[in-house]
Amino acid sequence: MRLTVTTWNINSVRLRIDSVLRFLSENRPDVLCLQETKCPNELFPLKAFAGTGYEHVVFSGQKGYNGVAILSRFPLLTPEMMGFCERPDARHISAVLGREAGPAAGIVLHDFYVPAGGDVPDRALNPKFAHKLDFLAELRAWGGRRVAGPAILVGDLNVAPLEHDVWSHKQLLDVVSHTPVETEALEILRGEAGWIDAARHLTPEPEKIYTWWSYRSPNWELANKGRRLDHAWVSPDLAGTVRAVTVSRETRGWERPSDHVPVTLALEL
Repeated sequence: MRLTVTTWNINSVRLRIDSVLRFLSENRPDVLCLQETKCPNELFPLKAFAGTGYEHVVFSGQKGYNGVAILSRFPLLTPEMMGFCERPDARHISAVLGREAGPAAGIVLHDFYVPAGGDVPDRALNPKFAHKLDFLAELRAWGGRRVAGPAILVGDLNVAPLEHDVWSHKQLLDVVSHTPVETEALEILRGEAGWIDAARHLTPEPEKIYTWWSYRSPNWELANKGRRLDHAWVSPDLAGTVRAVTVSRETRGWERPSDHVPVTLALEL
């Protein structure tokens, strides 16, 4: 069985519902994990997915910011939402694939949206950056006590951890998302919990990989000043099943695009 799981920071699910539906129609992943849905639960556009094959949906949202959701072709069991930093701000949701998923049944899906951290990489001067570092510290603690078993962690982790995950390592060392304190924190928590970075498992450095291009760039495609902020990790018992990680760069050129693009993980189970 081939299982495909896509992660996408959609930057408002209601504003970009047509893009979500287009992506699902053209690519048909088994699971789509969204971040930054910017939608309170009562307004989540469930009706838009009726008849699409993605009737199994769990979500956690807020008005105007944050928010995560999982859409699946298979039933989703025991959805859970974890809070971090004593803030109920809809940055995580998880669910287990039901028995209808065949060989994929029992895999736990985790969908995360890590705080962006603002513009100033100084804990003392920037509360948003302090929040991000505290979130990563709590995520590290959670990873250390994670229940063993097959699991997939995806999401906008808002950190480009490696030198070739950004367009210029030297120029971005003091830019939030690529500062040493962030990149070291992410790599330490990933390594301690045993997560496998699927994209780099298949495509080691020095090849560049980007999943985000700023709205501020007048010509994102020509400048190509990207960063790899969106990730797909697998537990060690799934490492041998990873077959592909696809970055759907073309969606950045769609009408009213998100600044992030979908990243699809493919496993052969």
